[in-house]
Amino acid sequence: MARYTGALCRLCRREGEKLFLKGARCYTEKCAVEKRKYAPGQHGQKRGKLSDYGMQLREKQKVRRIYGIMEGQFRIYFEKAAGHKGATGEVLLQLLERRLDNVIYRAGFAANRREARQLVRHGFFVVNGKKVDIPSYLLKPGDSIEASESGKGLQAISDSLSIAEHRGFPDWIEVNTQKMAGRFVRIPSRDEIQLPVHEQLIVEFYSK
Repeated sequence: MARYTGALCRLCRREGEKLFLKGARCYTEKCAVEKRKYAPGQHGQKRGKLSDYGMQLREKQKVRRIYGIMEGQFRIYFEKAAGHKGATGEVLLQLLERRLDNVIYRAGFAANRREARQLVRHGFFVVNGKKVDIPSYLLKPGDSIEASESGKGLQAISDSLSIAEHRGFPDWIEVNTQKMAGRFVRIPSRDEIQLPVHEQLIVEFYSK
């Protein structure tokens, strides 16, 4: 599957806010959004007001970039969310939060979702005692995750956990930093998914 391979900071600047795609760097003064608060490109500083469609498109693109998902896969998530009970936008975000690579990131095992995706693909994590190398694997409440034996020897995971421990972990994930293990306790509520997005705009985009 094709993946974006360009500069991650350009994506944040295009959306006009931090998407935290580069981990610790996003919290420092080196963050590109802090240094250049305008869109990339020759006419980045001259772009005018967006239309309603433009706002809806930008919101969809923002969420796609946060989770690192291509258009086709994102549409599948939306269709799945539309078939569930509850607010479609909220269910969409909950589905994305249940992805294994996202939970690995939220639990502090990786500096960002891209790194979490790579760690999962290389087989450095097990779910309920079995190796899972599919980043899009959807966790269910009660599922346990743990670094594999080879994963526990990775300095990158140790460093990420140390940083995350100081920041704290979401209430819907239990983490044991000593054992490099965690548990997906429950599906987070919308208030607990702290993302600067307006999911209703995405619903309106796909409803046209």
